[in-house]
Amino acid sequence: MTLQTPQPPPSALRAVLGALDSETALRQPAAAALRHPTGPLLPAHPLAVHVLDGPHPELPAARRTGWRFLIKDGPEVAAAAEVVQSAEGHTFSHFTAGPYLSSTVRALREAWQLAQGSRSRRQPRLLTFPGQYATALWLHSPDAGPSADLLIPLAPAPLGVTAHRAYPAAELLPLLVRAPLAGPPPLLLGSS
Repeated sequence: MTLQTPQPPPSALRAVLGALDSETALRQPAAAALRHPTGPLLPAHPLAVHVLDGPHPELPAARRTGWRFLIKDGPEVAAAAEVVQSAEGHTFSHFTAGPYLSSTVRALREAWQLAQGSRSRRQPRLLTFPGQYATALWLHSPDAGPSADLLIPLAPAPLGVTAHRAYPAAELLPLLVRAPLAGPPPLLLGSS
């Protein structure tokens, strides 16, 4: 498989660079690691962000909402910056921190390892499932269609899903669909 790193639109990169120069943006709690850098802060590994929700999610229904860049302070990833699509192109949304940073780096490494020795072409994307509190690296296959797409769930992953395992999309998506409740919630003792 060949991994084709996406090229973000110039307006997305400008929005991230503007946020890195903005004292207001750097006051966000998730930007704490960016306030006293040891070197220049550089946006790296841009990934198009797609959101998939609804009771029966299918990849063709995923909508692109913007881009996420990992922000490097020297060799280390210190935070991520997300930009959203706007009428003017792209606008900075927020910084993020936490376990998804190192998990994203790990998933990208795993994707590169999968790419060795395969002839399929894949495009890495970030896929979020807001209703399930899950995020995955989506290895989209533009030549073969959604049936050939792979998903690598990031840690922490929901119960029943193994983080950093490459799943065929058709196998993982049903695991993320929540079963509806069988009936009304039970009455608690002392309530009426």
